[in-house]
Amino acid sequence: MISSSFLTDPQTTLVIDASVAINLNATNRAAEIISALSSMVVVTQNAIDELDSGTRNGHGDARLLQELVAKNLVSPVVMGESSVNVYEALVDGSASSTLDDGEAATIAYAIEVGGIAVIDEKKARRICGRTFPNLRLLSTVDLLLDSLILDALGSIAQADSIYNALASARMRVPEERLSLVISVIGEDRAVGCVSLPKTVRMAKSPVSSSIG
Repeated sequence: MISSSFLTDPQTTLVIDASVAINLNATNRAAEIISALSSMVVVTQNAIDELDSGTRNGHGDARLLQELVAKNLVSPVVMGESSVNVYEALVDGSASSTLDDGEAATIAYAIEVGGIAVIDEKKARRICGRTFPNLRLLSTVDLLLDSLILDALGSIAQADSIYNALASARMRVPEERLSLVISVIGEDRAVGCVSLPKTVRMAKSPVSSSIG
């Protein structure tokens, strides 16, 4: 498991992107997971707007997020003036070097408050790491694998939460966490998680395992 001492610090602010909110909702235990974290969890209005736009397509994540807000588990926030330059730099320019509105706002706000940006998209993490090397980044998987979540949920519920996010929300997993994720959810379940790299899933499939 991962043990992150800053997640026990109530002074730490976790700024979650829209995709992270979707993944947490997909675990079916979002309230329990967030409650286990001492850190403050916030989401920018830009990310909320992205989830609201999904409502027209039948997605319920905006409603589920609002339930977390109503329980005071997640706080909506708005970027301040000091975030504008960072935000604009991340949304303006060529497609290969810019991010979507919610991701840019998540990063800009995290920089503004000295918090941690929780983002899953590979491109966003690459651009952020290159442009803002001092900003701490986490992924949904980092949160779900933390020992705080293990202690709060137990090993079976933790594994089920990770699997649910993979299966229902197609949660992305950073390469450095792949082995640990598979060891937690089990190789049999990993095979059916299409968001995991095909090479990993094929290597764990019953067919490939029986060859040789």
